[in-house]
Amino acid sequence: MTTADLSATELLAGYEKGEISPVQATRDALDRIEEHNAKVNAYTLVDADSALTSARESAERWKAGKPVGPLDGVPTSIKDILLTKGWPTTRGSWVAEAPEPYDVDGPPVARVREAGAVLLGKVTTPEYAWKGVTDSPRWGVTTNPWDATKTAGGSSGGSSAAVGLGMGALSLGTDAGGSVRIPAAFTGTVAHKSTYGRVAHHPGSPFGTLAHVGPMTRTALDAALLLDVIAGFDARDPWLLDAPPRAFAEQATEGVAGLRIAISPTLGYVDVHPDVRSAFETAAEVFARLGATVERADPGFADCVEPFHVLWFAGAAKCLEPYSAEQRARMDQALVEIAELGATYSATDFLGAMAVRNDMGSLMGGFHREYDLLLTPTLPIPAFEGGLETPSGSGRWTSWTPFTYPFNMTQQPAASVPCGFTSDGLPVGLQIVGPRHADGRVLAAAHAFEQATEHHKARPTLLR
Repeated sequence: MTTADLSATELLAGYEKGEISPVQATRDALDRIEEHNAKVNAYTLVDADSALTSARESAERWKAGKPVGPLDGVPTSIKDILLTKGWPTTRGSWVAEAPEPYDVDGPPVARVREAGAVLLGKVTTPEYAWKGVTDSPRWGVTTNPWDATKTAGGSSGGSSAAVGLGMGALSLGTDAGGSVRIPAAFTGTVAHKSTYGRVAHHPGSPFGTLAHVGPMTRTALDAALLLDVIAGFDARDPWLLDAPPRAFAEQATEGVAGLRIAISPTLGYVDVHPDVRSAFETAAEVFARLGATVERADPGFADCVEPFHVLWFAGAAKCLEPYSAEQRARMDQALVEIAELGATYSATDFLGAMAVRNDMGSLMGGFHREYDLLLTPTLPIPAFEGGLETPSGSGRWTSWTPFTYPFNMTQQPAASVPCGFTSDGLPVGLQIVGPRHADGRVLAAAHAFEQATEHHKARPTLLR
């Protein structure tokens, strides 16, 4: 075991006591990248020299008792969708590299840099982060730390593979239809999609107000710690909410006793793999033992995949709008296909999808007057073969992610935490959904579940 196996919270405690150095933690993370990145393809760029320089500066600050911020010295990676000063942002594409100058940080990147994080490099995304698995024409296929023949999920698959293997304790991902929660579930890691507007995003996503930035970690406390940092103010995002009244790291320790929690194994319409269903049912029982009132209840909405597709495919059309036929020929052809379909939608189609979204938001607002939280499986299936969009090789990624995209439609906070394993030893994720603005409550439930179980402590197969 090395410092690469420690959470950010544990690293910071070690720095404060003088028992661990940020330099050692950074070297251990870089060693993990050297050892495992070729197997899973998580990183597109590693800047070891810059990282070690930052780590040495952090070590001096800790020695003087003057850390610059709450992440000082923590090795961290950035999804290759977010702008990073000094590094390119390729968006997983040969043609879509950011036109912005390399001296600009996106808002969440700026916040983690200000907080003293050691930035290791950029991690993989499918082209324009458009699907629920991670492969791209430019960077290839990202696979799973538990089985390198399986997908890590997506679109933040590079983040989850990196965190799961100790190639940096923290990562910044994005989620417009499940893209932090999907890979967290497949890789046995933790992710939190915050209430829309909680974390600033710039430039705005072409997928509009479906898209969130979220922490990807190995523990719920680390997710809360990172969310506290990236929820900081940035004038570039006109949708940004006011600062939360209390720190999420503080709220995350409050437990679930007295809460009323709804469990919905299927949302009323999803077919779920038996191993996933079994792990979910066992996980739901934990919350009753922790003092919550647990009841079975479906939210009451129908599958919103068609209106989601209207919004999603229209966003893809906007993504590809600047590109010529010659440029599109170098892109992911499935992305080109949905973009061409998205370009056929009318304003009436778009507003109709938004009306469904509004109705779902109202319905969930009423649901959460009765229930403090909703539990579902994060995904209905285990990880499947890497390099495919769907297990069958045909259709769209939304066919196997019915638990995630509804809560992008409603803009609610939702976390995924590991809750068990299939008979083949692949991780299963538990999704915890809260009402808008209740990010702290979601993280408290995630942390309470971790404290009562051992799933988050399991080591991926590639580390054994």
